[in-house]
Amino acid sequence: MADPVAVITGGTGGLGSAVVKRLAEGGFQLAVTYIVPEEGAALEESMGLSEDRLMLRRVDVSDPEAVSDFFKQAVATFSSINVACSLVGGWAGGRDVEETDDVRFERMIDLNLRSAFYTARAALPHLRDSEWGRLILVGSRAGFEAPSGQAAYNIAKAGVVALTKTVANEVRDTNVTANAVIPAFMDTASSREAMPFGDFIDWPKPDEIAAVVEFLASPGSAVINGAAIPTYGKV
Repeated sequence: MADPVAVITGGTGGLGSAVVKRLAEGGFQLAVTYIVPEEGAALEESMGLSEDRLMLRRVDVSDPEAVSDFFKQAVATFSSINVACSLVGGWAGGRDVEETDDVRFERMIDLNLRSAFYTARAALPHLRDSEWGRLILVGSRAGFEAPSGQAAYNIAKAGVVALTKTVANEVRDTNVTANAVIPAFMDTASSREAMPFGDFIDWPKPDEIAAVVEFLASPGSAVINGAAIPTYGKV
């Protein structure tokens, strides 16, 4: 079989860069989006891959046309797509429902839910056309437990799980699966900055969660569809 192809939206963050590294080492050809130019340049330098192994593009994943165009470019470059990972996301502080303004709400929906929806929608026709297809999204424990003080984030991440299960039902009789990994916290620089008094030693490392993504991206994960897999570590 030819080397598999993975499209990763949000490949320069803490989890994204770990997933890119693991899949590259596993023989994948990669199409990766970034938004911050410096992060894109750093990933390109650290990976050291040739253009026939890594396609790197600056893409606003809250723009549906931009996401669709990116997938078309990936297919034009690599001929097919086996895996699509939506790894864009973020937490922009917290508010209760009655205190959540429209700007904050839309920001959380854009980062965490629209990005996943547009990635899934653009990916599915190409995944169906491949020998085997894997869609992998990232939720959060907050989407299940819905703690107070971060309403918009909770709602967006709950939507990611609903999206995962919806797609899983839609592709049940095909060669495609859809699953989500569900972190609580990850030991990244941004997480430490946001929660400086956290118990970092108990937080899973990005590479540990990337290992779960790597398995879900493999042909061997075919029996898993519609799962929301907790990756909480000891938290």
